[in-house]
Amino acid sequence: MIENYASNPISKVGRGLGTVITLQIYGDHSEKILDQSFDLIAGYEDRLTVNRDHSEVMDINHAAGVHPVQVSASTYDLIKLAVYESKQNFGFNALIGPVVKLWHIGFKGAHIPTDAQIKERMALTNPDDIILYDDQTVFLTKKGMELDLGGIAKGYIADRIRDLWHAYDVRAGIINLGGNVLFVNSSPKRTSGEWILGVQDPKKKRGDNLTTATVHECSAVTSGTYERFLEINGKKYHHIIDPKTGYPVKTHVAGVTLFTRDSVQAEIECKRLFFAGQPIPGWKNDKAGRYGAIFVYADDSIERVGV
Repeated sequence: MIENYASNPISKVGRGLGTVITLQIYGDHSEKILDQSFDLIAGYEDRLTVNRDHSEVMDINHAAGVHPVQVSASTYDLIKLAVYESKQNFGFNALIGPVVKLWHIGFKGAHIPTDAQIKERMALTNPDDIILYDDQTVFLTKKGMELDLGGIAKGYIADRIRDLWHAYDVRAGIINLGGNVLFVNSSPKRTSGEWILGVQDPKKKRGDNLTTATVHECSAVTSGTYERFLEINGKKYHHIIDPKTGYPVKTHVAGVTLFTRDSVQAEIECKRLFFAGQPIPGWKNDKAGRYGAIFVYADDSIERVGV
């Protein structure tokens, strides 16, 4: 039987993390849970953002090549994860910022930099040049290095909101951080408990879906080339930079949507599959929380893995 609280969700929409955030919970709950969730988001953004001059991460960047900076436990844990994943060399690199800024794709002044400029900036992107000390201090050893946790911060924050909702015994809910979606518990709208998610059409504006997926409780994250690009002489250069080359990654994948147990996991695995350019044999593993993926290719074809 479908739960009787399906018809009376409460929701709150706001801005944060550079995007529109929508939080929705089902059941007999006070709006204070949503207010506390937005407070939690703001607190993490204050510590992690690189879009303001002051934050814990920006303090690290300002001190690059000069001295270590001590940060809070949560920031340190996220940096530790980012450094570990960056060293795996599958496409995610939390230090790629100087190269991304050089291209500036999607913003005024976007251009094709010279090979020499790219080589110079690439020298600032080696994760081995970050030192993590046991007292929660972080040191970027070269001047000009920049740490940016934007590639995994939304996922990490979504998981922390889920922790908060579990503490309040929220029956069901949806955390949507600008397209990074985390379904909490089973859907009250279907006897199966499954949720329905639209998968973005890479060639159309956000919200125009190419297909849908029916999933149980999970996180869903998409990486794609469609949101920002630079076009010169009929050739398109998208904004996803390959940390191995310093150039936009060459791929026939337009977008990959991932379904995993945790949201920070989805952020990481989405980049792994996107840079792989195709399904990875043995990647799907329910026990490990890797539930499935949908690949959308440049020719509009779709390939599903376990979903």
